[in-house]
Amino acid sequence: MAYKKNKPNKILKTTHFRKKNSIKKGVFYIFGKHPVIAALSNPKREKIKLFVTEHSRSVISNFLNNHPNLKVEVKDQDFIKNLVDSDNPHQGLVLEVKSLPNPHLKDVINCDGKGKNIILVLDQITDPHNIGAIMRSAAAFNAKAIITTDRNAPPETGTLAKTASGALDILPWVRVVNLAATLDELANNGYWRVGLDGYAEKSITEIDPGDNIVLVLGSEGKGMRESTQKKCDFLAKLPISPKVESLNVSNAAAVALYELIK
Repeated sequence: MAYKKNKPNKILKTTHFRKKNSIKKGVFYIFGKHPVIAALSNPKREKIKLFVTEHSRSVISNFLNNHPNLKVEVKDQDFIKNLVDSDNPHQGLVLEVKSLPNPHLKDVINCDGKGKNIILVLDQITDPHNIGAIMRSAAAFNAKAIITTDRNAPPETGTLAKTASGALDILPWVRVVNLAATLDELANNGYWRVGLDGYAEKSITEIDPGDNIVLVLGSEGKGMRESTQKKCDFLAKLPISPKVESLNVSNAAAVALYELIK
């Protein structure tokens, strides 16, 4: 049987502008070198179209070889700047994509017995910058996944993807309906739940939750909800100077991950 060869990327040079608010629901723009490369490298990510400057096209040419059917349009800087907020550094790369399918909890919950298994649970953290920064740290420390509620959590956006610096397409993001029930399920599967709380009696350096850990983080200001806090096996604080009341939640996540991974 004869097989058709894949056609090379069709390169179009156009100058018309596409309004930011004209994009469909569930579709958004990922921009910047690292997020775009991560999205192109993720087989689960559905890619629609790449907008790229002539200069930036060479930066990702190797990745485009794996997507011969992806529509690529060469644009000038003004066109690409119009696709994203003006204060967002796009580096001449904007990829139109569909949101990722929601993975199942069972896909990330297994303890493989190979070193540390850390899952992050975020309780009503709604700022996409914080979510993105937490994802970046979680990916850097080889966490297995992050979990949020389906409600009270932001959707996938270009801003979140940019802050995550590629981690949005690396780290599974599980959205659940009931966080308390999910924490119970994690416990039933061998995980110890550590809630980060600035008023806890013990420092995170003084607890020993083993190798299978759920790190629970609450929103800035309010912290964890009482119902979430009651599900934790440990409450721990960070060993920071008393001169500083607290850290930003994304910074706190990075410090806690470093301590737990040791």
